[in-house]
Amino acid sequence: MSQTVNIPEDTQASAHGPASLSTLAITLLKSVIYREEDEGLWGHLLRLQNQVRDYVAVLGLVLIIDPAEGYAYLRSAPQPEEEEGASRMLRLIARRPLSFHVSLLLALLRQQLVRFDAMGGETRLILSRDDIASMLQTFLPESSNEVRQLAQIETYIRRVAELGFLRPLPPTSADAPNA
Repeated sequence: MSQTVNIPEDTQASAHGPASLSTLAITLLKSVIYREEDEGLWGHLLRLQNQVRDYVAVLGLVLIIDPAEGYAYLRSAPQPEEEEGASRMLRLIARRPLSFHVSLLLALLRQQLVRFDAMGGETRLILSRDDIASMLQTFLPESSNEVRQLAQIETYIRRVAELGFLRPLPPTSADAPNA
């Protein structure tokens, strides 16, 4: 005797499409999903968010969605205090030691974000490379070779971007040279 299983329409439509539950989970495991980068994927995530939450909960993860800002990511589920000897859940992202300068830059960026949030207004903090460099130069020792110091700062900025804490803005038409 065979059973008939009803699959919700959202799941049917996306089961073989580009935004299946598996695709959403894998994308979230790899990085943050931004609405502005992929409207279609974002829409599927909003429609399937309960299924994604259930799916990642098995892995000890929690889905965080900020619809106002337009991003979603996974976070390790809070661990209740366990008895000694009990096994702890592994982390989603391994802890990595950061250099002093990268840590300093992250702390300065966090400080800027707190100030920005306290002021209200815009939804995104936008800093130029020059703003970031001048922020960091305050804490660096004096150097006779400014070009070398700026190159080092650029390296720190790239590292922070690789870690996912900074994102470059797409070039605007005002940035393009006149034709």
